[in-house]
Amino acid sequence: MTASFPLPYLVFGVTGRTGAAAADALLCSGQPVRVVVRDPAQGRPWAERGAEVAVADLTDLASMTKALSQVQGAYVVSPQHYHREDLFERAGLIADITARAALAADVPRLVALSSVGADRESGTGWIGMNRMFEQRLGETGVPTTFLRAAYFMENWAPLVGYAMRSGTLPTFLAPSQRAIPMVATVDVGGAAAALLQEERMENRVVTLSGPQDYAPSDVAAIISAALRKPVEVAVLPEAEWPNALADADFSRAALAGFTEMTCGLNGPHIDIKSDPNVVEWAGTTKLEQVVAELAQRQR
Repeated sequence: MTASFPLPYLVFGVTGRTGAAAADALLCSGQPVRVVVRDPAQGRPWAERGAEVAVADLTDLASMTKALSQVQGAYVVSPQHYHREDLFERAGLIADITARAALAADVPRLVALSSVGADRESGTGWIGMNRMFEQRLGETGVPTTFLRAAYFMENWAPLVGYAMRSGTLPTFLAPSQRAIPMVATVDVGGAAAALLQEERMENRVVTLSGPQDYAPSDVAAIISAALRKPVEVAVLPEAEWPNALADADFSRAALAGFTEMTCGLNGPHIDIKSDPNVVEWAGTTKLEQVVAELAQRQR
C-alpha cells in the first residue's frame, strides 16, 4: 500500500521579507511547503528545514506552471524592478504569466500580495502594478484572496540608520504628525500563511494594517527613546526627492511612480478605508519592535 502525503503550500518571494515570513509560518505550524527561487542556492536553507524547492522564472510559463502544479494553494507576489524603465510593462508580464500558469496548473486557491490603494484606477504610482496583478489574477476564475498591505514598517530602514548617525529623521511622508496605517512584513507573511489555509472558494480582498497607525514623528520618538538623545523630523520637499533618492538606483519611470504614490499617500487619495468591500485584518507587531530590530542592524 502506497502512503499518501498532503500536497504542499507554494510560496513565492522567499528571498524577500513577506515570502520568507509566510514560508516560516507554514513550516512552524507543521505544514508541507514548496518554495520558489530563481537560483537553486537560494533554496538550500529552506530545503534544510524540510521544504521542497522549485526553480522558476516569473516570466517563463513552463517553469511557473511546473512550480504551481500539485499544491494546496499558493502565495504569489510580483517583485518590482525599480531599476528598469519598463517596470510597469515587466509587472504586466509577470501578472500575465502568473495568471496563465495558475490556470494551467489548476491551482485550487491563491493569496496574492497587493497594496492599499489598489482599488484606485489612477494616481497611485507604483501601486498601479499591484492593481494590474489583482485584475489579471481576478480574471482567471481561480479563487484568490488579495492581501492589500499597508505601508511597510521596514520602509524606514535606511532612514533609521541616517537618524541614528545624524539625529535627524528625513521623511517623504507629510505632514510629520499625520499618522497612517503601517504593518510589519512578518505580519504580512503570517497573514498570507493563515489565509492560504482557509478553504474559501471565492475572490475577496483583505486589508492588513498594524496594531495602530503611526506618523513620522512617532518613528522619530521611538528612535530617540532607543538612543536616549533627541531625534528631529525633517520633511523633505518634493523638489528634493530626486536628490534624496539618487543612491536608490531608480529609473526615471520608477522615480515618477514613487513620486505619484507618495503624493497619494500624503493626501486623501490612497486610503486603507477607500474600498468598502474589504475584510479588515490587523497585525500584532508594533513599530517599536521593528525599529529596535532595524537599529540593531545599524550598530
